[in-house]
Amino acid sequence: PASRTAEIGRRVRFASLGSGSRGNSLLVEVGRTRVLIDAGFGPRETERRLGRLGIDTAGIRAVLVTHEHSDHIGGALACASRFGWRILATAGTLAAQSGVMAGIGCEVIDSHQAFALDEILVEPFPVPHDAREPVQFALGDGSHRLGVLTDAGHVTPHMVVMLNGCDAIVLECNHDLERLARGSYPQALKKRIAGPHGHLD
Repeated sequence: PASRTAEIGRRVRFASLGSGSRGNSLLVEVGRTRVLIDAGFGPRETERRLGRLGIDTAGIRAVLVTHEHSDHIGGALACASRFGWRILATAGTLAAQSGVMAGIGCEVIDSHQAFALDEILVEPFPVPHDAREPVQFALGDGSHRLGVLTDAGHVTPHMVVMLNGCDAIVLECNHDLERLARGSYPQALKKRIAGPHGHLD
C-alpha cells in the first residue's frame, strides 16, 4: 500500500504510489536522495500520494521514465512543470512523445549505461514491451540493490543478469492467462497483453 515503505539495509527504501491502468509510480529513496520511477498521476494526485508517506514534492530529485504509455508518463509533463522535476528517459521514449516533453529539462539516458543521481546508482536495462525504447531499472547504494520489473512481455537472459543479486524486486504480473482467455476483452487486446511484448502473467 502507498502508506507503507519497504526497506533494504539501512539506506534504501521504496514505496508504490500506485500500479495499474490508471497510473503507475514508485518512490525510491537512497540516503537523502529520492526519485520516482514513472509519473502516471497528475500533480495533485502525486502530491497527495507522496503526502501519505510524509514526502514533500520538493524532495524529489528526478523522475525516471520506463516508457511512453500514458499510465507511466501521463503526469510527467505537468509534474515537472509544477514541481521543477527533471525527467530522465531513453531517446526512444522521448521521441515517441513527439516533442511534447521538450523544454522541461528532459534528459536522455542510455538503456545500457549506469549513472549516478547523487546517492543513487541507477542501472537501466532494456525490456521487451510494445513501446519505442522501454527500460526498467535496478537502483541502489553500492551495497544494496532494488530491482524494478513492471511492463515486460517475457523474461530475457539480460534481464536475469541485471536483476541477479538484488536484495528486493518490485515485480508486476498483471494478468492470469486462463482468466484473460475467458474474459470479455476484445481478442486483439488479449493478444497484446499475453504476447511477447505485452505483460507478464
